Amino acid sequence: MMTRKYLTIAFSWLIAPFCLAQEDEKKVLGPEKFMEIVQNHHPVARQADIQVAKGDAALRSSRGGFDPKLYGDYSQKYYDEKTYYGLFDGGLKIPTWFGMELKTGIEKNEGVYLNPENNVPDAGLWYAGVSIPVGQGLFIDKRRAELRQAEIYSKSSRLDRQLIRNQLLYDAGKSYWDWFMAYHNLQVYENALQLAQERFQAVKQSALLGDNPAIDTLEAGIQVQNRRLGLQSAQLDYANTSALLSIYLWSDGIIPLEISEETTPIPLDSVTSLQLEATYFSQLDSMINNHPELQQYRYKIDQLTLDKRLKREQIKPKLNLNYFALSEPIGENPMANLSTNNYKWGLEFSMPILLRKERGELKLANLKLEETEMDIKNKLATIEFKVQASVNEWLTTLDQIELYNQTVRDYLGLLNGERQLFNAGESSLFLLNSRELGYIQAQLKLIELVSKNNKSILTTRYNLGELAVE
Repeated sequence: MMTRKYLTIAFSWLIAPFCLAQEDEKKVLGPEKFMEIVQNHHPVARQADIQVAKGDAALRSSRGGFDPKLYGDYSQKYYDEKTYYGLFDGGLKIPTWFGMELKTGIEKNEGVYLNPENNVPDAGLWYAGVSIPVGQGLFIDKRRAELRQAEIYSKSSRLDRQLIRNQLLYDAGKSYWDWFMAYHNLQVYENALQLAQERFQAVKQSALLGDNPAIDTLEAGIQVQNRRLGLQSAQLDYANTSALLSIYLWSDGIIPLEISEETTPIPLDSVTSLQLEATYFSQLDSMINNHPELQQYRYKIDQLTLDKRLKREQIKPKLNLNYFALSEPIGENPMANLSTNNYKWGLEFSMPILLRKERGELKLANLKLEETEMDIKNKLATIEFKVQASVNEWLTTLDQIELYNQTVRDYLGLLNGERQLFNAGESSLFLLNSRELGYIQAQLKLIELVSKNNKSILTTRYNLGELAVE
């Protein structure tokens, strides 16, 4: 309990700059500031950054395939107090983006029984040359394909972060408007109970004086009981929505917070209905086209296209041409004796006869690409439907709010008129309660519509994937 107390105090301090002070010292937490707190402090929002870090790490790893490499190989045979041979070959390999590999090094060999082909000058033999794939690997190879796929993955990881935050803010936003509705419903039920209790006392007093029949006290008492029951349900709903809202309130992503009793949502009359401009509809197609999920599918298609190119390349025969210029070092200059007459070269060739593995993998790559292209069409249709449905709800609830604002005023007019008739003895308690019940239900309906309208705005932005824009 002590920990929760401190967390509540901490939250009050955290949101203090974001709240509007009221005369009764209540603090108002608006939806924009609430979403700002969630995006900046919630652990899921911070975990989303890990996706980008993973993408960057994968890109760095794939770039390592083009790092220069030092190599060396030394072997020696010593027997019967004789050095049969000692072989050393070491140098530097430099992979290039064009598929060829540059290589330079030195050979130094010695021994009594040295193989004649390994004979080199006493100072060693320097070599420098290139290995070129003129068949498979000329246009693309596994190393280049992995780098390009890692670049795509790095870009896609930023979309992952956006989608994670988009989902987080959507869930948090819905919780806020549920809390908003529960709070204002509670206010309505509290006022309704207070009115019912005041009327019960007035009717009871009138019955004692003989001005009203005694049965009216029974009806007024029943109303008090019903209003108290409604209030208890509203209190439970408000407690639950407040607890759910607290799930999204954190300090620095590590300390869970609890919303304080002094913090309230924005007043009902301060909620401004956001109108849809005509230009908004003309921009919907481009907004949908830029949806992060669709962009992810496009990146996936790019990766599969690269994989397809690599599989097609593997159908070609392997044919690698190696050429190395040779030079005996003189002094500190390894290239002093460089001549076009001194070189070594070679040709490597291999090719499966039936190519069943390669042709099967190419077919599989084609099928994966075709499958993803159909997925993106289905995803586009789904997003278009969801956006249109949420926009329809947005527009409909806008009209309903305007309608119910007038309905609430009309019910209030009926209630005030019925009160005047009841006070003059020209109406019954039953009619007065009916008018009051209609007014209460109209208020609750208006609150529900305001909450529903803001949820539809939230849902539209969520369906467009723009709640958390990078």
